[in-house]
Amino acid sequence: MSAQAPSRVILVRARSFVPNPATAADNAFQSEVPEGQSVQDTSQRALAEMDAVAQALRDVGVTVHVFADDDHTRPDSVFPNNWLSTHAGGYVAVYPMYASNRRHERRTDVLEMLKSTYRVQAIVDYSGLEPDGIFLEGTGAMVLDHVSRVAYTAVSHRADTHVLERFCTDFNYEPMAFEAVDSEGVPVYHTNVMACVGTDVALVALELIRDEARREQVRQRLSINGRRVVELTEQQVREFAGNAVELRGRTPEGRKRYVMAMSGRARRSLRPDQVEAIEASCEIVAVDIPTIELAGGSVRCMIAGIHLDPRTDRVPEPTATAEAIDESPRTADGQDLADQRPA
Repeated sequence: MSAQAPSRVILVRARSFVPNPATAADNAFQSEVPEGQSVQDTSQRALAEMDAVAQALRDVGVTVHVFADDDHTRPDSVFPNNWLSTHAGGYVAVYPMYASNRRHERRTDVLEMLKSTYRVQAIVDYSGLEPDGIFLEGTGAMVLDHVSRVAYTAVSHRADTHVLERFCTDFNYEPMAFEAVDSEGVPVYHTNVMACVGTDVALVALELIRDEARREQVRQRLSINGRRVVELTEQQVREFAGNAVELRGRTPEGRKRYVMAMSGRARRSLRPDQVEAIEASCEIVAVDIPTIELAGGSVRCMIAGIHLDPRTDRVPEPTATAEAIDESPRTADGQDLADQRPA
């Protein structure tokens, strides 16, 4: 069993989707909606892309919990990894968000599902730091090595080092903070657009870490347990190649399989040698999500991994069926029964 790659995930199916104007100023990856494309059309395209990601994960044996979101005031709710993370031992973290219109993405129904379906010992809520202007946007701001217990963090106003230290103390991680900027000197707004840590492979744009000594420290720390480091270019980062996540699924025969989920755009940006390095330890699952990527995030941002043990005392749902949920995904309330293979 890999501590790094979760076999269960949370996705949010947002009915109303547009790139968030409140985050455009510091998110260099964000783009405008094509001229003439209506909000309704943009939302419908995004919905189809969300469903495609969910189905692609189910197809490789990952259990997917889908939460519907009908609130048009939450344009970035499709990215739940910014407000929520889960951790072995039964711990959940809730994070302070930079953009005020993102703060009500935090949902009690998601937390209640986790408590009822998985073993949760404690929820640590850092959102009370928002009035003080202190933010740490979850596994967007941090890329976590759950095996070696390291929190890789590109420092920005979305990733404050004070709350990073607090998180690391509470959850027993080693903070590894660094400054990362692009070729124009613009800070990387979220670490997970430039780095992905898997069990045996890591993707990282080391060239964006300008301090050479720190860059080498990050390289060595990533590879200390034999993990292979695949270096990304700045251009590949702009194609979202760093915004990937390793997950654990199952083959139709029930055998474990490890997959690296990313967007089709990200996959196409990789060189053959990089693909070979990734596929030495896990297969690539790529889904095209061009509409969602307008918001400045990609597949990794859409996925909140569940690193919790399932409850064995949970009463099975007697009425829901896989067929009903698959045919009408907008009715999903967080319990996706389309794939309930044992972990």
